[in-house]
Amino acid sequence: MFDHIRSTPVPVTILTGFLGAGKTTLLNRILSENHGHRIAVIENEFGEAGIDNDLLIQGEEQIVEMNNGCICCTVRGDLVRILGELAEKRDQGLLHFERVIIETTGLADPAPVAQTFFVEEEISEYYLLDAIITVVDAKHALKQLDENHEAEEQVGFADRLLISKTDLITPAEVSELEARLRVINARAPIAQVHFGKTDISEFLIYAALILMPFWILNPIFWTMSVMSMMRVSHPLFLGLTKPWTL
Repeated sequence: MFDHIRSTPVPVTILTGFLGAGKTTLLNRILSENHGHRIAVIENEFGEAGIDNDLLIQGEEQIVEMNNGCICCTVRGDLVRILGELAEKRDQGLLHFERVIIETTGLADPAPVAQTFFVEEEISEYYLLDAIITVVDAKHALKQLDENHEAEEQVGFADRLLISKTDLITPAEVSELEARLRVINARAPIAQVHFGKTDISEFLIYAALILMPFWILNPIFWTMSVMSMMRVSHPLFLGLTKPWTL
């Protein structure tokens, strides 16, 4: 797929969170503000809001370079293919980026996207999954966690949890939510954010700081051979027999 495998893999962050949590607000800022970083954002066009229309050319699936040097990709399905295209264009000097951020839809379980970086050999050699960051809507999170299995999966797989919209609830309610999140995921650090005001560099620090992700701590993810077996037998892999999609 690629002309060569880079000695230093490109770090990848998966950005997930339930509907309305604030992922799109964050991505619009990454693609428009002059923060000095070159980031390729892979955005699922079936998301609840989507990247600002003013930032993108409308039409078919695309790879667009933004004015601030970042890159936006809208993808309709095959994540492996779009990652391959980005890698080839980067190797050819047509695109320049130092990190990839993948946004999942609000209803998505992040596990299949994460598995891409372990079961697809060329992808795993070119890219390094360094973190899953989950954005939690403070106003609606408790209800979402009660009613939607996907919301629990997003919290459970997170390496970092960012709580948005805390200004809409009381400090006591924030404490209640944080306690609930820790029951689901005791190891992920929790931070309160306001994506309309938070400095983008603070989010990029969250993304770049590797805190021994779940896959490294869990021995079942250490080898491709084990992953192949888990693909058949482990609940996370049941029914996933083709390239993972967003």
